[in-house]
Amino acid sequence: MDYTIDFEGKTALVVGGTSGIGNATAQAFRSKGADVFVWGTRPSATDYDDEATSDLKGLHYACMDVSQSDKVEAYAPPFSKLDILVLCQGLVLYGRKEFEIDGFRRVLDVNLTSLMSCAMKFREQLAQNGGSLIIVSSSAAFHATRGNPAYNASKAGALGLTRTLGQAWAADGIRVNGIAPGFVPTRMTRVTTENESRAEAAKSNIPLGRFGTPEEMAAIALFLASPMGGYIVGQTLLADGGMLL
Repeated sequence: MDYTIDFEGKTALVVGGTSGIGNATAQAFRSKGADVFVWGTRPSATDYDDEATSDLKGLHYACMDVSQSDKVEAYAPPFSKLDILVLCQGLVLYGRKEFEIDGFRRVLDVNLTSLMSCAMKFREQLAQNGGSLIIVSSSAAFHATRGNPAYNASKAGALGLTRTLGQAWAADGIRVNGIAPGFVPTRMTRVTTENESRAEAAKSNIPLGRFGTPEEMAAIALFLASPMGGYIVGQTLLADGGMLL
């Protein structure tokens, strides 16, 4: 068995691949030879030029609101095959907005329902190539998150969806797995990671004593999609520096 990390000739789509963990993952697959497409929410790739954590060089960009399942279904992919699908879309609302039903529903639409919409949209293409589906959830799936009930519920739901799709689609040659990052500095976590007192308090609960990086999460995605992860199905790998120990 050749365990080289090589995706030459492979096609990947990273939903939410414009910044943070998603962008690092998209660039990681590109660096290993894959032809990588990304979905984001802004009208064009140039609209991310001011985003420090966004590097769309060498990636194929498309604007997509994944919370609208009809738009996902109507999407005409510019690629004829798909080997890797990474679902990294995410939304969190602060200020107790997730306790309001509209806010709760909005977060679930993006963080959970859209996972199923995207998975079903590309299921046939993934099956044709023995593809890999990777769902990025969060360590929040394993513990309560003060002030964010929708985010918590959506990430716990993503964990369950990964298990169930993993079981359902394995016979079709599709390996479904997930990644549950702990604290990783991104736009969504900056409320903690860019606040000195909160950041130090968070790090004090992490045995490694530091936050993770988007590149470390991307490396896990490479592993899961590679032959090295060929016998892993339905699992979500917790990458939190030991925080939940």
